[in-house]
Amino acid sequence: MTPALLALRDGRVFRGEACGAAGEAAGEVVFNTSMTGYQEILTDPSYRGQIVCMTYPLIGNYGVNPEDAESRRPWVNGLIVKEACAYPSSWRGRARIDDYMREHGIVGIQGIDTRALTRHLRDRGAQEGVISTVEPDPERLVERARARPGLIGRDLVSEVTVTASHRWNEGAWELGRGFTAPPTPSFRVIAYDSGIKQNILRQLASLGCAVEVVPAATPAAAVLERAPDGVFLSNGPGDPEGVPYLVESVRGLIGRVPIFGICLGNQILGLAFGGTTYKLPFGHHGANHPVRDLLTGRVEITAQNHGFAVDPRSVARFGLEETHVNLNDGTSEGMRHRELPIFSVQYHPEASPGPHDAHYLFRRFIELLRSQRGA
Repeated sequence: MTPALLALRDGRVFRGEACGAAGEAAGEVVFNTSMTGYQEILTDPSYRGQIVCMTYPLIGNYGVNPEDAESRRPWVNGLIVKEACAYPSSWRGRARIDDYMREHGIVGIQGIDTRALTRHLRDRGAQEGVISTVEPDPERLVERARARPGLIGRDLVSEVTVTASHRWNEGAWELGRGFTAPPTPSFRVIAYDSGIKQNILRQLASLGCAVEVVPAATPAAAVLERAPDGVFLSNGPGDPEGVPYLVESVRGLIGRVPIFGICLGNQILGLAFGGTTYKLPFGHHGANHPVRDLLTGRVEITAQNHGFAVDPRSVARFGLEETHVNLNDGTSEGMRHRELPIFSVQYHPEASPGPHDAHYLFRRFIELLRSQRGA
């Protein structure tokens, strides 16, 4: 096996073996606590600019297949695993994860103590790092990690968004049928693509939405010209303050059309109303995060992927109230406007990967569209 190194900004170095493509990869190193869903993670545009460490020790055991991709290509900067399974076993598997990573140029490292790395990131915080299969000098790699710009203030959305608008016409996946044809649409929805996951679009289409996906730089006037029944604000990578053009567009839509936001969309809404966001120490990444719905008292197990959060106190004076809270650290996980047809959550209700506890939020959006049409 080819040796590989992982060097962190604070000087910590891990030695392991190469996994995936040869070469070098740099980005913010974060850990993900999901046991499954590694292909969805690799293809989630929200991971642009990051290297992901999987805490579950065996990754790749069911292979990869075309149906599990969440976007048009992988976006993760690099991957860290304890062991990349060389002999996957699944009736759906089409290739090994190692081959998939090489095909798409994803540099990875395996054979390190991922538990030690996870504890280090939890204690010291997510930080810039470099994986290399070509540089044997750890000190030089540490210096490269220290020279990295970090995520704060960077516009990563422009790197992952589509360049032109397009229609979405694919419904949810069903066992034995694959991806289904959606029903005849009842509502027109404009979805801002800040790095949107495809299962979000499938959920919307399956509930009767004719979805048009537009680039993140689309101004509010261009959206309103289309006369949508509602607007969806997608997930995406990096710092929400790094995309002021999207904040400005959303500000122009407030009070004009119903809005539903997920993840980065939640943060963008907070900024558009005049609130503030802040960076979390090591973020929330995984498919097992408990969240309490403050409106019902129900606890949901959720899928999450974000490194920034909205300060709920900063938006309270603008008519927004907190609706969900993270039970691990008390951070805000959702909000709604007291008068306007606007709500958002910080986590991922589309469940790809992850549990289905929060699917009701898509139905809530449809109910909101229906009530506004009848108003």
